[in-house]
Amino acid sequence: MNDTAMTQNTPTDPVYLRPGTYVDSEHPAVQAFAERHTEGITDTKEQAIALYYAVRDGFRYDPYDLNMTEEGLKASDLLTRDHGYCIEKAALLAATARAKGIPSRLGFANVRNHIGVDKFVQALGSDVLVFHGYTELWVDGHWSKATPAFNKELCVKFNVAPLEWNGNEDSMFQEFNGEGEQYMEYLHWYGTFADIPRDLLLQELRKHYPHLIEAHDKGEVSFLNFRY
Repeated sequence: MNDTAMTQNTPTDPVYLRPGTYVDSEHPAVQAFAERHTEGITDTKEQAIALYYAVRDGFRYDPYDLNMTEEGLKASDLLTRDHGYCIEKAALLAATARAKGIPSRLGFANVRNHIGVDKFVQALGSDVLVFHGYTELWVDGHWSKATPAFNKELCVKFNVAPLEWNGNEDSMFQEFNGEGEQYMEYLHWYGTFADIPRDLLLQELRKHYPHLIEAHDKGEVSFLNFRY
Protein backbone atom coordinates (compact mmCIF):
# COMPACT_ATOMS: atom_id res chain seq x y z
CA MET A 1 0.00 0.00 0.00
CA ASN A 2 1.30 3.44 -0.91
CA ASP A 3 1.98 5.29 2.33
CA THR A 4 2.06 8.66 0.55
CA ALA A 5 -1.71 8.24 0.27
CA MET A 6 -2.10 7.18 3.91
CA THR A 7 -1.23 10.08 6.17
CA GLN A 8 -2.29 8.03 9.20
CA ASN A 9 0.78 5.84 8.76
CA THR A 10 3.57 6.77 11.11
CA PRO A 11 7.19 5.59 10.97
CA THR A 12 6.37 3.10 13.71
CA ASP A 13 3.22 1.76 12.03
CA PRO A 14 3.29 -2.03 12.53
CA VAL A 15 2.78 -2.55 8.79
CA TYR A 16 6.48 -1.82 8.37
CA LEU A 17 7.38 -4.63 10.76
CA ARG A 18 4.89 -7.28 9.64
CA PRO A 19 5.76 -9.92 7.02
CA GLY A 20 4.47 -9.20 3.54
CA THR A 21 3.72 -11.38 0.56
CA TYR A 22 7.06 -10.47 -1.02
CA VAL A 23 8.85 -8.97 1.97
CA ASP A 24 8.46 -12.36 3.62
CA SER A 25 10.42 -11.66 6.76
CA GLU A 26 8.95 -14.68 8.58
CA HIS A 27 10.55 -17.13 6.14
CA PRO A 28 13.16 -19.30 7.92
CA ALA A 29 15.81 -18.62 5.25
CA VAL A 30 15.32 -14.86 5.59
CA GLN A 31 15.55 -15.04 9.37
CA ALA A 32 18.65 -17.22 9.19
CA PHE A 33 20.32 -14.79 6.76
CA ALA A 34 19.52 -11.87 9.08
CA GLU A 35 20.87 -13.66 12.13
CA ARG A 36 24.03 -14.81 10.36
CA HIS A 37 24.97 -11.35 9.17
CA THR A 38 24.22 -9.55 12.44
CA GLU A 39 25.80 -12.08 14.76
CA GLY A 40 27.49 -10.32 17.66
CA ILE A 41 26.03 -6.91 16.71
CA THR A 42 23.68 -5.43 19.30
CA ASP A 43 23.25 -1.85 18.04
CA THR A 44 20.20 -1.52 15.79
CA LYS A 45 21.79 0.87 13.31
CA GLU A 46 24.89 -1.27 13.02
CA GLN A 47 22.68 -4.29 12.37
CA ALA A 48 20.93 -2.39 9.57
CA ILE A 49 24.28 -1.38 8.06
CA ALA A 50 25.56 -4.95 8.21
CA LEU A 51 22.45 -6.20 6.42
CA TYR A 52 22.80 -3.53 3.74
CA TYR A 53 26.31 -4.66 2.81
CA ALA A 54 25.37 -8.33 3.05
CA VAL A 55 22.63 -7.81 0.46
CA ARG A 56 24.56 -5.35 -1.70
CA ASP A 57 27.63 -7.53 -2.14
CA GLY A 58 26.21 -10.97 -1.46
CA PHE A 59 24.16 -11.03 -4.66
CA ARG A 60 25.42 -10.06 -8.09
CA TYR A 61 23.24 -7.46 -9.82
CA ASP A 62 21.68 -9.13 -12.86
CA PRO A 63 19.09 -7.19 -14.89
CA TYR A 64 18.96 -9.91 -17.55
CA ASP A 65 16.99 -12.35 -15.41
CA LEU A 66 13.73 -10.55 -14.62
CA ASN A 67 11.41 -12.81 -12.69
CA MET A 68 8.22 -10.87 -11.98
CA THR A 69 6.19 -13.92 -10.94
CA GLU A 70 4.62 -13.99 -7.50
CA GLU A 71 7.17 -16.52 -6.30
CA GLY A 72 10.14 -14.89 -8.02
CA LEU A 73 9.56 -11.53 -6.33
CA LYS A 74 9.73 -12.93 -2.82
CA ALA A 75 12.77 -12.01 -0.75
CA SER A 76 13.21 -15.65 0.22
CA ASP A 77 13.46 -16.67 -3.44
CA LEU A 78 16.54 -14.49 -3.90
CA LEU A 79 18.24 -16.56 -1.21
CA THR A 80 18.10 -19.58 -3.52
CA ARG A 81 20.61 -18.00 -5.96
CA ASP A 82 23.57 -15.63 -6.11
CA HIS A 83 22.11 -12.91 -8.35
CA GLY A 84 19.16 -10.56 -8.50
CA TYR A 85 18.04 -7.14 -9.64
CA CYS A 86 17.10 -3.99 -7.76
CA ILE A 87 13.54 -4.93 -6.73
CA GLU A 88 14.52 -8.34 -5.39
CA LYS A 89 17.53 -7.00 -3.49
CA ALA A 90 15.51 -4.15 -2.01
CA ALA A 91 12.85 -6.62 -0.85
CA LEU A 92 15.47 -8.83 0.77
CA LEU A 93 17.01 -5.92 2.64
CA ALA A 94 13.56 -4.88 3.86
CA ALA A 95 12.70 -8.44 4.90
CA THR A 96 15.93 -9.06 6.79
CA ALA A 97 15.56 -5.71 8.56
CA ARG A 98 12.05 -6.63 9.71
CA ALA A 99 13.37 -10.00 10.85
CA LYS A 100 15.59 -8.02 13.24
CA GLY A 101 12.77 -5.74 14.36
CA ILE A 102 13.84 -2.77 12.20
CA PRO A 103 10.93 -1.04 10.41
CA SER A 104 11.38 -1.01 6.65
CA ARG A 105 9.53 -0.07 3.49
CA LEU A 106 10.17 -0.06 -0.24
CA GLY A 107 10.53 2.88 -2.61
CA PHE A 108 10.24 2.86 -6.38
CA ALA A 109 11.24 5.33 -9.08
CA ASN A 110 12.04 5.59 -12.77
CA VAL A 111 15.67 6.44 -13.51
CA ARG A 112 17.57 7.26 -16.68
CA ASN A 113 20.80 5.39 -17.27
CA HIS A 114 23.08 7.80 -19.15
CA ILE A 115 25.88 5.29 -19.53
CA GLY A 116 23.98 2.12 -20.26
CA VAL A 117 25.08 -1.22 -21.55
CA ASP A 118 24.11 -1.15 -25.22
CA LYS A 119 22.56 -4.61 -25.39
CA PHE A 120 20.44 -3.97 -22.29
CA VAL A 121 19.22 -0.59 -23.54
CA GLN A 122 18.43 -2.21 -26.88
CA ALA A 123 16.46 -4.98 -25.18
CA LEU A 124 14.43 -2.48 -23.17
CA GLY A 125 14.03 -0.13 -26.10
CA SER A 126 14.85 2.72 -23.73
CA ASP A 127 17.52 4.07 -21.41
CA VAL A 128 14.87 4.54 -18.71
CA LEU A 129 14.80 1.90 -16.00
CA VAL A 130 11.19 1.62 -14.82
CA PHE A 131 10.31 0.83 -11.21
CA HIS A 132 13.84 0.86 -9.83
CA GLY A 133 13.62 -0.39 -6.26
CA TYR A 134 15.35 0.75 -3.09
CA THR A 135 14.75 0.34 0.65
CA GLU A 136 14.00 2.79 3.43
CA LEU A 137 14.97 1.77 6.96
CA TRP A 138 13.88 3.42 10.21
CA VAL A 139 17.07 4.01 12.20
CA ASP A 140 17.87 6.58 14.87
CA GLY A 141 14.40 8.11 14.64
CA HIS A 142 14.23 8.73 10.90
CA TRP A 143 13.81 7.03 7.53
CA SER A 144 17.03 6.55 5.62
CA LYS A 145 17.13 5.45 1.97
CA ALA A 146 19.46 2.58 1.09
CA THR A 147 20.05 1.19 -2.41
CA PRO A 148 21.63 -2.29 -2.34
CA ALA A 149 21.25 -2.98 -6.09
CA PHE A 150 24.80 -2.67 -7.42
CA ASN A 151 27.39 -4.97 -5.89
CA LYS A 152 30.89 -3.58 -5.39
CA GLU A 153 32.51 -5.62 -8.18
CA LEU A 154 30.02 -4.31 -10.74
CA CYS A 155 30.61 -0.71 -9.66
CA VAL A 156 34.36 -1.13 -10.11
CA LYS A 157 33.76 -2.55 -13.58
CA PHE A 158 31.70 0.49 -14.61
CA ASN A 159 34.01 2.99 -12.89
CA VAL A 160 31.48 4.28 -10.40
CA ALA A 161 31.93 4.47 -6.66
CA PRO A 162 29.99 1.77 -4.78
CA LEU A 163 27.07 3.19 -2.86
CA GLU A 164 27.98 3.28 0.81
CA TRP A 165 25.36 3.61 3.55
CA ASN A 166 25.91 4.73 7.13
CA GLY A 167 22.35 4.73 8.39
CA ASN A 168 22.25 8.52 8.51
CA GLU A 169 22.35 10.01 5.01
CA ASP A 170 20.33 8.66 2.11
CA SER A 171 22.22 6.38 -0.26
CA MET A 172 20.73 6.53 -3.75
CA PHE A 173 21.95 5.80 -7.28
CA GLN A 174 25.31 7.24 -8.34
CA GLU A 175 24.77 10.55 -10.12
CA PHE A 176 28.20 10.64 -11.80
CA ASN A 177 30.86 8.14 -12.83
CA GLY A 178 34.59 8.38 -12.15
CA GLU A 179 35.09 10.85 -15.02
CA GLY A 180 32.40 13.19 -13.75
CA GLU A 181 29.95 12.17 -16.47
CA GLN A 182 26.29 11.92 -15.54
CA TYR A 183 25.44 8.31 -14.73
CA MET A 184 21.96 8.06 -13.22
CA GLU A 185 19.07 10.53 -13.10
CA TYR A 186 15.81 10.12 -11.19
CA LEU A 187 12.79 10.97 -13.35
CA HIS A 188 9.66 9.89 -11.48
CA TRP A 189 8.86 8.73 -7.95
CA TYR A 190 6.07 6.25 -7.22
CA GLY A 191 6.26 6.65 -3.47
CA THR A 192 6.91 4.16 -0.68
CA PHE A 193 5.15 0.88 0.03
CA ALA A 194 5.03 -1.73 2.77
CA ASP A 195 5.32 -4.48 0.16
CA ILE A 196 5.98 -4.79 -3.58
CA PRO A 197 2.91 -3.42 -5.43
CA ARG A 198 3.05 -6.13 -8.09
CA ASP A 199 -0.08 -5.01 -9.96
CA LEU A 200 1.29 -1.48 -10.31
CA LEU A 201 4.69 -2.86 -11.28
CA LEU A 202 3.23 -4.94 -14.13
CA GLN A 203 1.04 -2.04 -15.20
CA GLU A 204 4.09 0.19 -15.57
CA LEU A 205 6.05 -2.50 -17.40
CA ARG A 206 3.19 -2.89 -19.88
CA LYS A 207 3.16 0.85 -20.45
CA HIS A 208 6.91 1.35 -20.86
CA TYR A 209 8.06 -2.02 -22.25
CA PRO A 210 5.05 -3.53 -24.08
CA HIS A 211 7.36 -5.58 -26.30
CA LEU A 212 8.59 -7.55 -23.28
CA ILE A 213 5.05 -8.52 -22.35
CA GLU A 214 4.20 -9.40 -25.95
CA ALA A 215 7.34 -11.52 -26.37
CA HIS A 216 6.62 -13.37 -23.14
CA ASP A 217 3.02 -14.05 -24.17
CA LYS A 218 4.23 -15.39 -27.54
CA GLY A 219 6.73 -17.67 -25.85
CA GLU A 220 9.68 -15.95 -27.47
CA VAL A 221 13.09 -16.41 -25.86
CA SER A 222 15.92 -13.87 -25.77
CA PHE A 223 18.99 -13.14 -23.68
CA LEU A 224 16.76 -11.00 -21.46
CA ASN A 225 14.90 -13.66 -19.48
CA PHE A 226 11.65 -11.88 -18.62
CA ARG A 227 8.65 -13.64 -17.08
CA TYR A 228 5.68 -12.59 -15.05
